[in-house]
Amino acid sequence: MADSGAPPVAIVLNSGEGTVSVIDTVTRQVIRTEPAYREPSHWALTPDRQRLLVADASGNALFIYDPSTGAPMGHKRIADPYQIGYTPNNRYFVVNALRLDFVDVYDGADFSLVKRFKPGRWPSHLDFSPDSRWSFNSMQNSDTLCSFDLVNMTQRWSVKVGTTPAGVLWLNGRVIVCLMGEGGIVEVDPIRGGITHFQKTGDGAHNIFLDERRHILYVSNRGPGQTSLTALDPVTLQPVRTYPIPGGPDDIAIDPEGNIWIAQRFAESVAVLDPQTGEYSTIPVGRSPHGIFLSSMLRQQGQVTAERLL
Repeated sequence: MADSGAPPVAIVLNSGEGTVSVIDTVTRQVIRTEPAYREPSHWALTPDRQRLLVADASGNALFIYDPSTGAPMGHKRIADPYQIGYTPNNRYFVVNALRLDFVDVYDGADFSLVKRFKPGRWPSHLDFSPDSRWSFNSMQNSDTLCSFDLVNMTQRWSVKVGTTPAGVLWLNGRVIVCLMGEGGIVEVDPIRGGITHFQKTGDGAHNIFLDERRHILYVSNRGPGQTSLTALDPVTLQPVRTYPIPGGPDDIAIDPEGNIWIAQRFAESVAVLDPQTGEYSTIPVGRSPHGIFLSSMLRQQGQVTAERLL
């Protein structure tokens, strides 16, 4: 990895053109564009924080980048990685293979395949219980949330949660799932899979992120319709503010100054939002920007994921 004097960067995954944009977060200019294969989508930081793994789903590969600079470090062949993540104890690396309808569990150290599940159509997003025992995986084209026991390698349950589920987050002993087809989020009991609460957020509620201080829960409402970012109280799940953001806001990241970096999936741009004023500027990137990683996240404590800090 580069030394600590490297300028801070944002690494943006352009799913529509098979590239990765590297942005200097001070000048807010794209300084480099790196090639992937076909469809870079989501990312995972290795437990030692030395490599950023970028899932290239239809390219059947994990591309590897230096997380502090965005410099390429090679790639590894793997079947259809769409959404990816390490369990909190780093024992397993779990892949949602959306195109192939698999949930694959790999050994976190050597990437040998441990278990393959085929629980439904279009495995989309995922998260884990803090003790690493359970995973929770949304099946976007089956309208279900599935849970797997990663100790016994068995499926625990599969429940209908609503139309077109996407983002998944463990929060306060419950699982929160975004429902793109219903414009909101549901709270799910992780033990039995029962729905305990629904909250409207906005058109096409897609992904969910808890800020570092655990003060605000953000939901990106990707559309169609009025697209926005909704801030909710993480305890009550009540909205506290909605930010109109055009262009289909997707994944987000928060910089040390509190600005929210938002991939505008249908606008070929990244928006940088000041959550206090609601004002934002945009940075042109590639087609269909999807996941976004900030090198400043390397300074944060705990396990860094796209959805929250443990």
